[in-house]
Amino acid sequence: MDVKDKVVVVTGGAGGIGSALARRFAGEGARAVVVSDLDGDGATGVAAELDHGVGVAVAANVAVEADVINLVARAESECGPIDLFCANAGIAVGGGPEATDEQWLASWQINLMAHVYAARALLPGWLSRGEGYFLSTASAAGLLTNLGAAPYAVTKHGAVALAEWLAIMYGDAGVKVSCLCPQGVRTNMLFGGAVDDAVGVAVVTAAGRVIEPDEVADAVVAGLRDERFLILTHPEVADYEARRATERDRWLAGMRKLLARLQAGR
Repeated sequence: MDVKDKVVVVTGGAGGIGSALARRFAGEGARAVVVSDLDGDGATGVAAELDHGVGVAVAANVAVEADVINLVARAESECGPIDLFCANAGIAVGGGPEATDEQWLASWQINLMAHVYAARALLPGWLSRGEGYFLSTASAAGLLTNLGAAPYAVTKHGAVALAEWLAIMYGDAGVKVSCLCPQGVRTNMLFGGAVDDAVGVAVVTAAGRVIEPDEVADAVVAGLRDERFLILTHPEVADYEARRATERDRWLAGMRKLLARLQAGR
């Protein structure tokens, strides 16, 4: 897909990867970029800065299905049929089973169910038109794991699985799907205290280069152009995933050793 002249929606668009995507899509000549975020003022600010006046802001809590339905309806009524929907909003919660039910539920709702809600709202129109593109922002944690952050890792695995399912079920009906799985990105999620577990942050920062959101946007535009399912900002993640799949016990043992080293260094 070339985003030129396309209508694009980006959730979680007020900052980080989302705002970088919005800016890049506008720069690539999108006809409209709908910037959505729980932070309505932040979304409005990003939309106002976009090139060529293509930005539209819609406040939405993607954990609430009615908000997602309204987002899709607003985008279509103001801009026309949606060509590309970027399910990018996400949260990072540290801890394991001891994390509260509220933390687990919020992770499920935002990191996974928001994607389900978007697919429900979009698929009827896309299948009728015979085209549409769904970009799911998951994480390298959705292919591997995130030490110290079970709610994040588990729900990101779910996001990857849903994206794969959509690609299989609807790929021959004209619906294309890509899954973005970045490793370390310099955002508030990683460095602004959103992840409250030092081990989880240490793993991400030690595993490879921490990149800028604009570099993620570059990778996304290239991945969409090639219509690749898996968009990796850190190529080494493909090697890690291959080792995990072919030598699972060895990989698990290696991750335990890494955890022990990190815990000893606290």
